[in-house]
Amino acid sequence: MNDTTHSDSRPNSRRDFLVKAGATSAAAVIATSFVGRAAAQPVATSYLTSKDPSTDPLFVSATKLAQMIRNKQITAVEAVTRCYARIDQVNPKINAVVAFCRERALAEAKLADESLAAGKILGPLHGVPFTIKDSFDTEGVVSTGGTLGRKDFIPGKDATIVARVRKAGAILLGKTNTPEFTLGGGARGTYNLVYGQTYNPYKEHYNPSGSSGGAGAIVAAGGAYFDLGSDYGGSIRGPAFNNGIAGIKPTYGRTPRTGHIVDYGGPFDNFQETGPLARRVEDLYLLLSIIGGPDNLDAAMAPVPLGDPGKVDLKKLRIAYYTTDGFNKENDPTAQIQDLVKKTVGYFSDLGAKVTEDRPPQMKELADTRKKYSDADGGDHMRRLLKKHGTTQASPGLNVGDGTELPSADFTRLLEEMDAIKSEQLSWFAQYDLIICPAAKEPAQIVPPEFKRKQGAGGGGYTSEYNTTGWPGGVVRVGASADGLPIGVQVVGQPWRDDVVIAALSHIESKTGGWQKPPI
Repeated sequence: MNDTTHSDSRPNSRRDFLVKAGATSAAAVIATSFVGRAAAQPVATSYLTSKDPSTDPLFVSATKLAQMIRNKQITAVEAVTRCYARIDQVNPKINAVVAFCRERALAEAKLADESLAAGKILGPLHGVPFTIKDSFDTEGVVSTGGTLGRKDFIPGKDATIVARVRKAGAILLGKTNTPEFTLGGGARGTYNLVYGQTYNPYKEHYNPSGSSGGAGAIVAAGGAYFDLGSDYGGSIRGPAFNNGIAGIKPTYGRTPRTGHIVDYGGPFDNFQETGPLARRVEDLYLLLSIIGGPDNLDAAMAPVPLGDPGKVDLKKLRIAYYTTDGFNKENDPTAQIQDLVKKTVGYFSDLGAKVTEDRPPQMKELADTRKKYSDADGGDHMRRLLKKHGTTQASPGLNVGDGTELPSADFTRLLEEMDAIKSEQLSWFAQYDLIICPAAKEPAQIVPPEFKRKQGAGGGGYTSEYNTTGWPGGVVRVGASADGLPIGVQVVGQPWRDDVVIAALSHIESKTGGWQKPPI
């Protein structure tokens, strides 16, 4: 395992990701970091006031910490210092944070405190420390994307969503581990040849899932108040499930992917979204309000306003639920997970919501078609990524294909078939407002020694269905296995009704307690 507790006094380390700068130039970087695009729309006032009952400043929600900083109950410097102390405590065991910028973060925190003392609030995240998945570019900070060709790469600008949370006042602590190109961890979850394996904070040597595994692990462990992830087949929702936190994959087209290692553009880009991971559901709305909206670069983005979850009438919801995918017995969730899905549904029927056991049609057909479509170019898109970033040795879990390509006529036919099924599923969904279902078939498992590609990668599973449709889906913790590993449920909404998803997740959290502090 790589050294994760080094001192920032080593200027040549690739984990030492602040470009050499004195105090004057650091201040200049900070001053310009808050210049840029504002939030997509105003944040609802109710969501600037936290409902989190937690009292320990290290483990409160991002929303509550921001409130505490604004009220001068804690300083930004204190918040950053406490986060680094917690990271130093847990990171040697979980290897979640793979690069640090302590000097810059503390300088930013000092300026945030000085700004507040002068009566100026930088934004709704004023002084809140966060980490960012290493698949996103960060200005002046090494950004590897988990691939060896970029092990020393320092971008000149932030990815769009990183720039937006920094402009809102958040302070970057460091980068969190991800598999190569977010896709190369295989059965090991979050692993790459640059930084090695990340582990789950709830049980030693267990899988944090991927590809936002480092993000999920450190947020769950209390080392950061939030992280931002990407989700191509469950890469936000899987880590939220395995690490017992909250996360949302928004509607396709809401949050830009500009500056992500697998960027926008190309035939496969409509499977991927970016979104937040946090300990508390209330943070998902706040963060989504800040990072959403077009950036005039990612052409798939749409200027659709984000609704206020506080205005959703839960009693009037029409909910479909299922406990298995109905086509793969080997993929059936454990009895406990199925029972917890049913128990969760009861939280809504108790309110008077209409609940029906049902699931989208042709889930197997959609999964199979996406799998064939994703493999149609014989892995050439992945080999182009390796070449683009100068990587000659790929992680063993990365699927680079065998070069066998389908004829272009088959490629276009598969796209037509996939769209036809998506249209049928969308018509089916018109009779419901929400779907409640599993996010995984079992709690986190021990990290295996092999790197075999996961079955159904790019197609099947309980989460990737909703990458193919583009519908918003979130996960929140609802219980734990007998050995203390978190278990969550997935909530899926109609397109652009991310607000309904968050409202439902919040109700579930109020009934179950949501995130629980890990023993680490």
